[in-house]
Formats: sequence, structure tokens, C-alpha cells
Amino acid sequence: MKRKPTVIDVARRAGVSQPTVSRVLNNHPHIRESTRAKVLQAIQELQFTPDAVARSLVRSKSSTLGLIVGDLSNPFYAETAKCIIRSAHESDYEVIMLDTDYDDALFARCLRTLAAKRVDGIIVASVTRTDERVKELAAKGMPVVLYNRNLDDGSLPSVEADNYMGAYMAMRHLAALGHRKAAFIAGPFQFTTFYHRYRGFRAGMRDFGFDSRARLVYKGAYTYAEVLAFTRRLLERKDRPTAVFATTDQMAIAVLDAASRAGLRIPEDLSVIGYDNIDWADNPYIGLTTISAQKTAMAQLALQQLLRVIEAKDEAGDEKKNVVLEPQLVIRKTTGACPDSVKPGIPEPKIP
Repeated sequence: MKRKPTVIDVARRAGVSQPTVSRVLNNHPHIRESTRAKVLQAIQELQFTPDAVARSLVRSKSSTLGLIVGDLSNPFYAETAKCIIRSAHESDYEVIMLDTDYDDALFARCLRTLAAKRVDGIIVASVTRTDERVKELAAKGMPVVLYNRNLDDGSLPSVEADNYMGAYMAMRHLAALGHRKAAFIAGPFQFTTFYHRYRGFRAGMRDFGFDSRARLVYKGAYTYAEVLAFTRRLLERKDRPTAVFATTDQMAIAVLDAASRAGLRIPEDLSVIGYDNIDWADNPYIGLTTISAQKTAMAQLALQQLLRVIEAKDEAGDEKKNVVLEPQLVIRKTTGACPDSVKPGIPEPKIP
């Protein structure tokens, strides 16, 4: 044969139906050994190589997953995406990764693209608190799992850290060092991560006696340049804060950059705490105090959740679970005693 042999050719050579050949290719258990032998012999004689796309059409599976992140320049998403892809390969899945750059229209396009490519399921990390499109996609039968973000109604399977508690722990740590005037830097509150970290920040201010009169909150564009510019203006104020809580480590590094340009010492003049515990945070030249969001566990659990949802779909089951991970305070060298007169006195939280 000059052309590439097909499943139909194998079926004709073996004297069986095309679905029977497909069942042999997919190791279906209920096939007679004599039939299996005939099909395998025909495959060998024709030098037939199963085409992955053709097999996916027969099985209604592509062995491919979708992954949507908000911004790959954020090390948190780069590191968790790598973990998801590596773990997916171990389960014989390929991953199509798309970056929305926090653009709503691009997010919708990513959903359409992955649905058109017939992926077996999608992990989403850039969903807003009230997005209906992912719910509509899931209602149509597409397995969807959210990670590091969630919907307000919690209607889809998800894996995230306890963002409220993580922020509360950050404020308790600063209070224990004597700080009473702290700035808060976050992205837009349309995302659950920033919204619930703000709630934890506000609760910490109230419970630990922070100065609530100072409006030192940033919740604007989620870019390094914007955070740098805001922090530089903040540090020029006469009543500047003695500490800054940045709700991602990427933002915290921008704060450190601004402090350096202002000639401030860390932590003698300004304490900085981040959130996520990206790999860079542990660099000895940075030594960032941060709240660990358990990023590796989060990524692995998100993939496991998705695979369970896929399996439940195949078995006509109903698999839904919302996993909340306990955050951890990681103390390094960017936080220290407040330079003002307030003395430390709040006990540190006990982390298991």
C-alpha cells in the first residue's frame, strides 16, 4: 500500500468490524483472544501505526488537558504550571497552556479554543468571582477545576489556600514586631485571592490595633510597574507606613525595589511581607518573608481533582470537591522590629 493504512484497512484484513479494531487498540477487556490475535497480526502485516487524533475520535477522548493562567510572568503561575504539566505527563496526558494576561475577552477566547480542541478537561487559574462562562462550560459536560481562584458560590471543584487566614497571619506577624501602620497592595478585588486577602488584612488591622485612619491600600493594575510607582509615592509621604503587606511575592519584590530606590533599609526602615512563597523568595539576596500558599500541593491536587472529575463523568457520577489548604508563615529577613516607639507584644501564631 502506498498510502498510510487506516483502521478500516486493518478491519478488512482481520475480517472484523472497525469498532472491534478500536477496542483492541484501547485494550478493551471483553475481546476474544482469537479476535485480538487476528487484529494484532493485521496491524503487524500492514505496519499500521494508530493515529492519536483518530483514536481520540473513536474514544471521545484526546488525552489532552487545558490549563488557563492569568499571567505566566508571575513566577507563581510559571512554577505551578510546570508542576501540573509534569504530573499530567506521568498520567499520560498532554497539556495545552494558555495565558489570558488578565484580559476578559482573551479569557473567553481561551475557553472557546480549548473546547474546540476537544480537551478532556480544563484547569482554570484566572477566573473572576462571578464568571458564568466556566459554569456554562461545565454544565455542557466539560470537566473544569479551579485553582488559586474560586467563584463566590463555590459551584465548581476547586483547590485554593485559605486566603483570609493567610492575610490575617501576615498582619499578626507584623503586629508581633511592633508595627501599627501597614500598607496593603493587591490586584483587583474581582478575584477571590485578592478579595479574601483584603478581608484578612482588615480583620488583622482591627484585632491587632493597627492605625485604621491611614488609607494605604492599593488594588489597581496587577503589574510590576504600577506597583513600583505606587510604592515610590507611598514611601515619599511623611506618614509613610513602617510595613507593607503585598498579596503576591511578585508585588513584594516591586516593593523592595521601590524601597531600595528610596534609600530605605530592609527591614530596619521598612518591613515587607509577601504571599505565595515562590522559589525566588528563598534566594539569599532576597530572603522574603511570605505566606506560603502551598503552591506545589495546590497544583498537584488541582490535577488530581480534574482527573477524578473526568473519571466521574465517564462513569456518569458526580464528583465535586472544594479543597482549602492551610497557609503557612515563612519568616525570612525582610521583616523586623518596628523602628517607631511601639513595642512588640503580640504572640506569633503557632503553625503546625
